[in-house]
Amino acid sequence: MAQALGLSRETFAKLSPHPYLLANLEPASDQEVPARSNGRAPNEVRQPIVNNSSLSHAHGSSLVRLGDTTAICGVRGETILASSIPNHRPTNTETELLDYDLLVPNIELATGAAPEFLPGGPPSTLAQTLSTRLYSLLHSSKLLNPDDLRIWHTRPSEQITNADDPMAEDEGDVAGKDKYVVAYWVLYIDVYFISFDGNPFDAAWGAMVAALRNTKLPQARYDADRELVVCSRKDPKPLTISHIPIACTAAVFTGKETDRPTDGRFWLLMDPDRAEEFLCDESITIVVESSGGSTKILSISKHGGTVLSPNLLQSKDFLAWATRRCEGFVKAIIGDS
Repeated sequence: MAQALGLSRETFAKLSPHPYLLANLEPASDQEVPARSNGRAPNEVRQPIVNNSSLSHAHGSSLVRLGDTTAICGVRGETILASSIPNHRPTNTETELLDYDLLVPNIELATGAAPEFLPGGPPSTLAQTLSTRLYSLLHSSKLLNPDDLRIWHTRPSEQITNADDPMAEDEGDVAGKDKYVVAYWVLYIDVYFISFDGNPFDAAWGAMVAALRNTKLPQARYDADRELVVCSRKDPKPLTISHIPIACTAAVFTGKETDRPTDGRFWLLMDPDRAEEFLCDESITIVVESSGGSTKILSISKHGGTVLSPNLLQSKDFLAWATRRCEGFVKAIIGDS
């Protein structure tokens, strides 16, 4: 009878989420293994599932699922003439992607993906924050090669004169000026969450990387007579992506339900779900690239809280977890290519 009157684990987790998580992470018996409310160990992640070419009318696409968080990314390229770019410079640089805004990421949280996403509202703060973070990481990681987005044109030799370079003294000085960048590809990278259960940045970035690896742009040439770019569907060219950086996020649970100072105890919950993010006021995201047995840290960002220290972030355990997470995600992305 007592069992019939008792609350189920799921009900207890909803009524008292904080005490329930704490009781699971700090069990009364030494024989019980510390676990989270969702049954995962503190350092256990949801294994990513990646499906490429999910969209029919995009130049590249991918779907990434982390448990009940599912994001689909579509990449579509559009051409823009260099003459239409106000700040365009004739000299090619490695900062063209940023200077000319050739990468345009966007996040959308679908109605019904989670209870808080209601129809008819403006873009949420979360969506705008994710778009900004993805935009920054796209450029800082140097994921894309600028030359993949350049469209070259060879000017007829009879059109090359000293007027093209006032400093030239003879026709020989303008040799080599017959080939120039006449236009660029602009990549619109849209990420759409169809279900949401925490850790959106890792899912969105993973979907974006997988979609860009899946992207093939049409062969493009400049038609000088019509002054426009003409594309061919034959032999589309893939983007040159030589490395795969992966975002790894963990949330910090302090065991305190109020804003009072902690007693020093805390747990790092790797790949947090939505319920855990609600109970934690500090998180860390580390972007790493693992290859050839070595791990390279591309960026570290921390949000809220005061628990995490440089010593902890440089510890072997934390870096080992990030390396394993990176290798698992890369395997999922490449395995479905």
